[in-house]
Amino acid sequence: MTHEIIPSDRSLRVAVLAGGPSAERAISLESGTAVADALRQRGHAVTSIDPAQTPLTQVDWSQHDLAFLALHGTFGEDGQVQAILDDLGVRYTGSDRAASRVAFSKSTAKERFGHAGVATPPHVVIHESDIASRIDRAARRLGFPLVVKPDAQGSSLGVTICDSIDDLPEALSRCFHYGPFGLLETMISGTEWTVGLIDDLVLPVIQIETPRGFFDYQAKYQDEETLYHFEFDHPPAVVRAVEMLAARAVRAVGATGVSRVDLRVDAWGQPWVLEVNTIPGMTSHSLIPKAAARMGIDFSDLCDRAARSALARPGSPHTALLRRAG
Repeated sequence: MTHEIIPSDRSLRVAVLAGGPSAERAISLESGTAVADALRQRGHAVTSIDPAQTPLTQVDWSQHDLAFLALHGTFGEDGQVQAILDDLGVRYTGSDRAASRVAFSKSTAKERFGHAGVATPPHVVIHESDIASRIDRAARRLGFPLVVKPDAQGSSLGVTICDSIDDLPEALSRCFHYGPFGLLETMISGTEWTVGLIDDLVLPVIQIETPRGFFDYQAKYQDEETLYHFEFDHPPAVVRAVEMLAARAVRAVGATGVSRVDLRVDAWGQPWVLEVNTIPGMTSHSLIPKAAARMGIDFSDLCDRAARSALARPGSPHTALLRRAG
């Protein structure tokens, strides 16, 4: 696919990819609709495409400057769609196929965190074929409470907090519903935090307050009692540590574009990285837009930045032009 040089102030032809085959399809469609509307507000020509209904190999990509990925979960965040677009010569928002694969596998991401010195809760990788005694021993070594989660899934789907060994069977069933691999992870008692980034720009930190045991699917999308704080009782040094650790986690997995890091801060003020999300929610009420708005970046500007970031990747003929534009 041949690319023309696109001036930094020119409107773009953007294909917004949303929906897809994952368990997060409904949320993805919401993100895609919001992104498409925001890009149109900025004067871009937008086409919405659902890969579950239209094979990407059948799209005439000569009519689009780039693909904006609003595909949450499997196929979108695990490197599959990125590999297809790479093969087609299509530029796209967010992380490349390698970083997407690493970040979407929690166990692989934790390996990268370990190599980079990024604090993350202790864990044990489990498989659906493991005998019960092996998992029980691993759980007792980690201690309770602990978290059982799928290795490759988003939106906290399949995640359970176990207070005792008696909670394991149901938690494992829920976990393995989403894939053959899972994790047992030490539960970090403390507060829930999230940090968004646009490439190297760290957005304002958000502390999440939920009456539920953790920031699960219901707390994310359904519970109106979930609160989001930009003002904290914690010392500035703790907030700074959260920001720095989030940025290091993104670098450790190689994520680019818009990403979000979920963390917990323990009673001693130590932050722990849970995961890096390479295609976070992009509705008007999602966490990244909230944080961007806090520093004066409205939703349409956020989507515009994400689109232009895709054209500014190293090796792109647009890189120099966009950098000069600031």
